[in-house]
Amino acid sequence: MAPHPGLSGGRLNRVYRWTRNLHLYVGLFMSPFLLIYAVSVILLNHPARPAAGQLPTRASETTVRITDQENSLDLAKDIRGQLGLTGEIGYVNRNRERQRLSFPIDLPGRKTVVRVDLATGGARIERTETGIGDAMNYLHKMPGPHNVAIRGNSLFMSAWRWLADATVYLVLFLSASGVYLWLVLKAERKAGLLVLGAGMATLVGLLMAIVP
Repeated sequence: MAPHPGLSGGRLNRVYRWTRNLHLYVGLFMSPFLLIYAVSVILLNHPARPAAGQLPTRASETTVRITDQENSLDLAKDIRGQLGLTGEIGYVNRNRERQRLSFPIDLPGRKTVVRVDLATGGARIERTETGIGDAMNYLHKMPGPHNVAIRGNSLFMSAWRWLADATVYLVLFLSASGVYLWLVLKAERKAGLLVLGAGMATLVGLLMAIVP
């Protein structure tokens, strides 16, 4: 490959090639995740979907084995396994006086509510398909700061936590490598300065508007 006109020296040219290739392929890898966050922001700001209570729900009843577990989350996990369900247990509501246990199991695009009579083992399962829009909103907000003590109790959400962090770190890399690639392209420096200046001016304007 011929040396780039904005570079001098073989070592610098190799740095440029590595940075350019990483910028390209990391960007391609991250594009599906960035698409989820971008589309879900629009959906969160402009909700146009029915509320959860208006979506069709399928209900079924069965019987589960109640193990003697003091920890409510462990008991909910055991019941989840008996029912053959997968997903994130958002919270556990246990009424010891009435011997009732209820908890939601969330997956992107699906919400399941389990209600169990701990005295008899009778379980009622209500399943609602919430759609792809709600699925993207769910992924956008998870993992969030709510219910930190029980967050990540499903395999899917444990993996998504790592992917969410990776998205942030790789976007930072894309930003830094983009600035580097722009700096070595002398022909683009003037236009880049105008765009960068416009972005900074917009950011400063927003900060001045919200900071007292």
